[in-house]
Amino acid sequence: MPLDVIVLVVVAGLFAIVSGMNDGGAILATGLKLPTVRPATGILTLVAMVALIPLATHQVALTFVNRLATFHDPGGRYAMTIAVICSLAVVLVLSAKGRPTSLTLAIVGGLTGAGLGWGLPVSAGSVALVLGFGLAAPVVGALVAWAVTLLLLRLANARSLPSWHRVAFIVQCVAYAANDGQKMLAVFIIAIGTTDLAPSTTTLTANVDLGTTALTTDLGLGTTALTAALFGLGALYGLPKAGRLLSREIIVSRPLHGVAAELATGSAVIASAAASMPVSMTQTVAGALIGAGMTQGGGRVRWYAAVKIVTAWLLTLPASALLAGITAWTAKAAIP
Repeated sequence: MPLDVIVLVVVAGLFAIVSGMNDGGAILATGLKLPTVRPATGILTLVAMVALIPLATHQVALTFVNRLATFHDPGGRYAMTIAVICSLAVVLVLSAKGRPTSLTLAIVGGLTGAGLGWGLPVSAGSVALVLGFGLAAPVVGALVAWAVTLLLLRLANARSLPSWHRVAFIVQCVAYAANDGQKMLAVFIIAIGTTDLAPSTTTLTANVDLGTTALTTDLGLGTTALTAALFGLGALYGLPKAGRLLSREIIVSRPLHGVAAELATGSAVIASAAASMPVSMTQTVAGALIGAGMTQGGGRVRWYAAVKIVTAWLLTLPASALLAGITAWTAKAAIP
């Protein structure tokens, strides 16, 4: 196996763990005040969805692979490796400080910067479109959560709220696996040479021409299950940090707010997946929590915590793009 493949596979595994650290806590955080879904059950459910949903739909993964930059061109694996490492470096610094940021923003910035630095074709239109959806997601999540909260105040009560929570949590898990979670799959796609997945079979098969070598790779349940397991390990570690900030510090929340935020987040993220556009689950959850809290006035929102998160978002993409661009340009010049 070529060295660049081995390195990128290892990096892809690390990326899955950090995705769990960053995203897993955010997904579980909204329902922590309800005993309906225990953390262990929640993580197992999320892991199962991350393993299974990509076998049915994987269009968001293809957006990362094909629409931002052409990473199946010669040197694409090197550029992808640099993009992921630089994205992880930015996110790990923020995660260590207990500030959940958007790993999706980081990888979009990293892919764009590494593509430009390595001299690969980069689609400015696609990058702008992805960023547009990313910016809209937390706003849409907030608006939908505001409406859902008002609806639940009329329809839900103490006895029925756990049932609403179960449904909302499943919707949110499906949404993550169909959208944000597929950034992990995209790295494996480049690592093993898969760029065109076949949706009609249970095994995802592809042919790709990398330079002069034609590769045929099966990306089946084994690969998605491994990715999901690594993601689950990261989620176990990251829940206390990322989960605490979202569940306790953004708003003075009630259980109903968490359920409304889950329903709103799942709906917004699934809609983006239908358009093949990746959006950040962390961003959307944070926006949805603010929208739910705003139904009872802005005083319920802890704006200082929200500002810290938004500041992290604003730093994430340019920092990842700049770091990846400089690193890729330097590495290409150094590699004979």
